[in-house]
Amino acid sequence: MAHTPADLRGRLAGALLRAFGWRVDYLPPPGRKAVVVVYPHTSNWDFPIGVLGRAVIGLPLHFIGKHTLFRWPFGALFRWLGGIAVDRSVSRGLVEQLQAQFDARDPFYLVITPEGTRSRTEAWRSGFYRLALAARVPVGLGFIDYGSKRIGIDTWLELSGNPATDMARIAAFYADKRGLHPDKAGPVRLRADSAT
Repeated sequence: MAHTPADLRGRLAGALLRAFGWRVDYLPPPGRKAVVVVYPHTSNWDFPIGVLGRAVIGLPLHFIGKHTLFRWPFGALFRWLGGIAVDRSVSRGLVEQLQAQFDARDPFYLVITPEGTRSRTEAWRSGFYRLALAARVPVGLGFIDYGSKRIGIDTWLELSGNPATDMARIAAFYADKRGLHPDKAGPVRLRADSAT
């Protein structure tokens, strides 16, 4: 049987990850749409490792970035990697922009780093939570764990709508996951305000 280019990319990505001692853990999503959070996010290395992991699992994951990143010379590359440009300056909020993407695309799996930065924060932005509820999709718990050299998505949650309960479950999942710079990984909890 002939291999498609995606199969070959996945095999090559898997070989490269294994060569550096990484293992991929993956449980397919329960449906055709989902929000995937990735935590902890403490290093620029997270992106290339994540791109390799994405190739291995073969799930068409998308990510968001400031619209200015999608200009020449890197715009085409970011779009090829699954990037979606968002403009935070427009009157319609980010969650509404992304909900429109969920309405328009099928399948659609969107990766969000809820810390919003590689620096330490004391709480997560709530956009991923509000988006998953609004789009009525599950949340995948993605991770790049430098402690065990594992990357993947192996847990999918249906949110209850009770932030305290849901975030307690999410915090328990991430309790043993370690970023490249552990001191930059803040606590797993939502910000008090509703900003994304």
